[in-house]
Amino acid sequence: MTSPHHSSGVHPVIGVDAGTATLREADHLIHRVLGRLALTEDVFACTHLYRTGERRGTTVSLAVPEADVDAVWPELPGMLPEGTGLALAGRTHGPDDAVDAARLAAAAPPTSGRAVSYPGVAQLTGTVTVADLLDHTAIEHLVVLGAPAAELPPAAEVLTQDHVRPEWRDGVLTLTLVPAAGGLLAPFEVPNPTPCCADHL
Repeated sequence: MTSPHHSSGVHPVIGVDAGTATLREADHLIHRVLGRLALTEDVFACTHLYRTGERRGTTVSLAVPEADVDAVWPELPGMLPEGTGLALAGRTHGPDDAVDAARLAAAAPPTSGRAVSYPGVAQLTGTVTVADLLDHTAIEHLVVLGAPAAELPPAAEVLTQDHVRPEWRDGVLTLTLVPAAGGLLAPFEVPNPTPCCADHL
């Protein structure tokens, strides 16, 4: 799908290193921050694995509409842990090592990143069709693990488990699917151990 959803590369991207170690922690952070910011649905929030010789962790990127970025930037330090690094173009906040990691996160999408929040994600509950995924969300490409060339019929059903985490792959938001019981498909990433962030509020 090519649509107005495909905007991560156009929006200003804020990189965040809040010291989160795991994907689950980073997912919680994203939901907490987005829950406190008055933003439209047109936001991409992604996680990025960060590995150096000194530390390992999971950073976050927030692709925010241009009209909202100046309001969002000053709000973030007050809602994030002390020592968080933030980076947005020429603006930074926090200690140097965290800022360095935040800069890498800000530069990652849409080349790479695991999307937690994106346009249309709120509609991905229960069972949806392939057509629903491609027509009503920012997801642009579906691939079945082990059968990358498979053509999926629009009516094929996907059991979302209310947990759909596509990935940016060279500018294309791609969701990897696996076969599931009953002839359904399901996202490759499953909730661990329960739907993430169900208790983030």
